[in-house]
Amino acid sequence: MKLRSTIAIAVSSLILVAFPNTAIADAAKPGQSMTHMKTAAGVASTLEAAGVILYVQGGATAALIGENLSAPTSQVVFHIPVTANKAGVQHVGSNIIFFNTANNQYLTLKNPVIDLAKGVVSAVVPQAGNAKVDILTITNASTAKPKITNDKKTKQRTTAYTGTTLVLAPGVAATIASVLGLPAGSLPDGLAFGTADVTLYSKLK
Repeated sequence: MKLRSTIAIAVSSLILVAFPNTAIADAAKPGQSMTHMKTAAGVASTLEAAGVILYVQGGATAALIGENLSAPTSQVVFHIPVTANKAGVQHVGSNIIFFNTANNQYLTLKNPVIDLAKGVVSAVVPQAGNAKVDILTITNASTAKPKITNDKKTKQRTTAYTGTTLVLAPGVAATIASVLGLPAGSLPDGLAFGTADVTLYSKLK
């Protein structure tokens, strides 16, 4: 696999990122369990300055916190339904796209999986022959602990992970810039991409 293909996969996965492979949602249906991913302040403006925008496809939705994409404190928030959970928290039918408006180059991340045990986020990248690639590093995976709430009245269990941090792996920023046709150094190496919260709902047995 070419380095450029590997980078493309890493970028898309970042946006879709959800959480732990230690949590299981018994009835994983769109809208029943959800991952909320928020980019770090400055990421949206850094990408926008280079002509790159982030958006999602499928069951996921996106919103902006702040005045506009170019504002230094603005953040992009993604809401991604959990639709499967075979290996960690998996999102099926939702894609994250990095699109360069200057040259129409883009990166797609499909069905991202968050694995807390391994401390990585992986996704399928169509531009890389549909290969599954590890693209993000979860810096606090070893210390992430879920808050579990059991509601006997509704017979529902809520498992919530908050504050999981996502960082681009070494060299990934340069690869992203290359794939999108951006000038070298457009994205800093080891960029702190953002945080993710995952809420899983299951039946209380």
